[in-house]
Amino acid sequence: MADWKAEGTLEAGGKTLEYRCFGPAPSEAPTIVMLHEGLGSAGLWRDFPEKVAEATGMGVCAYSRAGYGQSDPADLPRPLDYMTREAVDVLPEVLDRIGFRRGILLGHSDGATIAAIHAGSVEDYRVRGIILMAPHFFTEQMGLDEIARARKAYEGGNLRDRMARHHRDPDHTFRGWNDAWLDPAFARWNVAEVIDYWRIPALAIQGRQDQYGTLAQIEEMESRAYSPVEVSVLEDCRHAPHQDQPANTLAAIAEFAARLERIEAAEVEAA
Repeated sequence: MADWKAEGTLEAGGKTLEYRCFGPAPSEAPTIVMLHEGLGSAGLWRDFPEKVAEATGMGVCAYSRAGYGQSDPADLPRPLDYMTREAVDVLPEVLDRIGFRRGILLGHSDGATIAAIHAGSVEDYRVRGIILMAPHFFTEQMGLDEIARARKAYEGGNLRDRMARHHRDPDHTFRGWNDAWLDPAFARWNVAEVIDYWRIPALAIQGRQDQYGTLAQIEEMESRAYSPVEVSVLEDCRHAPHQDQPANTLAAIAEFAARLERIEAAEVEAA
């Protein structure tokens, strides 16, 4: 990528993916790579990536996975292990394409799960920490019920029109996510084992009123992780902390990033 502070496309997983970058390039500072939710995109982060760059002093790169935003369509139907495939097969290519040297994976919802799987499945010493907003490691009935309600809203409400403003093919985007989660076999989906293999610090940010997952997801992290886990549970906050509680979410991210940098500096000095 010749121009870091730019919008553009990159090739990963056999697809052309859109990206947006802010702040210093990987050669100048650590990089935060942002992974969006199940109906998100690089653009749907709105101004949050730029604010993260300003608050941390780090470079920030957000990209749209295949099937989202203006990226190439995904191959449908999605396999039920699509988050694992994204974490193991596609994300490493994205990191290589942007020149990632060291930094943090910051994910929301599906994106948080992808970051968590990557940290527990891929030996990548460039990733020094993970920030997980509203992650899910296993299905919960209340979350599946909410996803079923989303299908009704898409078929009979204005959700499709809203999505069409941000995704090249809203039907493709919605069905790829919704059909996978509502597949009867997905009720048994569970990737919590990846937590056992984390060897880097993690920050979990969860809204207490999250309609897609309970604090059981966070408790799973706390009970299984070998490495340090910090938790920020936000009041008056549903599934999107960066939208419902942007100031508190940004402060938690900035504090975590600064702490990682202090650890990094201390290790370099000791060496």
